[in-house]
Amino acid sequence: MQPESPGLLWDARSAALLIAQFVAGRTWQNYQDDAMLRSAVERQFEIIGEALNKLGRLDRATAVQIPDLPQIVAFRNVLIHGYAVIDDELVWEAATTRAVDLAAEIGRLLGEDERT
Repeated sequence: MQPESPGLLWDARSAALLIAQFVAGRTWQNYQDDAMLRSAVERQFEIIGEALNKLGRLDRATAVQIPDLPQIVAFRNVLIHGYAVIDDELVWEAATTRAVDLAAEIGRLLGEDERT
């Protein structure tokens, strides 16, 4: 692992855990009705995508261990550049079903317990 890699992984993992925290106990309707919640979730996905994009450029050997890394980076790009056409249902689905798994996978790479 390159010297910068743990910091990038930590940033991505922290953002994924925040997403999970933001949506915990929330419903799809809550998400639709709360612009601040949507913005917060989207921002954390942007952080994840940016950190993993940098990781891919700096440390390919570590980056390839993250499932769906190219799709995660592409998702970030849609959020940043396609903000006018964001599919809220897709963001909600990723927030409620994928963020925790991503945090766990990154935690494994960092040698940490995913709940910390």
